[in-house]
Amino acid sequence: MTTLSTLAGTALVTGASTGIGAVYADRLARRGHDLVLVARDVARMEALATRLRAETGRTVEVLPADLATQEGRARIAGRLADDAAISVLVNNAGLALEGDLLQNGTEDLERLVSVNVTAPTVLAAAAAKAFAARGAGAIINLSSVLALAPELSGSAYSGSKAYVLNLSQKLALVLKDTGVRVQAVLPGATRTEIWEKTGTDIDAILPGKVMAVGDLVDAALAGFDAGEVVTIPPLADEGLWTAHEAARIALLPNLSERLPAERYRVPVAA
Repeated sequence: MTTLSTLAGTALVTGASTGIGAVYADRLARRGHDLVLVARDVARMEALATRLRAETGRTVEVLPADLATQEGRARIAGRLADDAAISVLVNNAGLALEGDLLQNGTEDLERLVSVNVTAPTVLAAAAAKAFAARGAGAIINLSSVLALAPELSGSAYSGSKAYVLNLSQKLALVLKDTGVRVQAVLPGATRTEIWEKTGTDIDAILPGKVMAVGDLVDAALAGFDAGEVVTIPPLADEGLWTAHEAARIALLPNLSERLPAERYRVPVAA
């Protein structure tokens, strides 16, 4: 089984200037990977790159891009397609909004979809094609526990994370015989800047339940090494996820029939 320890080469991490992406960069460099850091904040990436070069001796490149734009996505997708040294993609870049659909305008909603849905799709596709052709690679997509709990967040954000989960599960099936691993990571509340940016006091909402970023990433990497397709770092009882998946799979043979279910059939008037 492919693990990150057995994959030589470079890891490309999006959203790498801070938070989860920056910690993934740190951990992967310490595991022996060179890095390509992708985000908009060049100053922060340069500071991180300087520290990691000094502490790990790895090669760290800063590649600025705005993944909300077609140009930015094309630039990173092209790098994934053309650079044979890249063996790991961490699709971490994400955007949240304060409020829900009724409180946000079209431009903000389109930007969220561009970053949270379009970018991971385009980059995962580019990486999947390149990695499969070489017979090895890893794609790590950051989803969220909100993919399973739309009641707890804005509909656009939770919907985007549900998309990433579905994308990852199907892509893992598509690539299962190619030597390429796919993992969806579903963080719970994690102590990152995203809460400040959306004006949310997460400690007031979930006192004592906010995970440190380092703990989150270390758990996610342990899940990858264990062979998981879906990793939920805060979930203590793995049986709950197993039961959830079993119930979902049990639905599959019943989701397409020639006639509507009996409870939906309207009696024909005499």
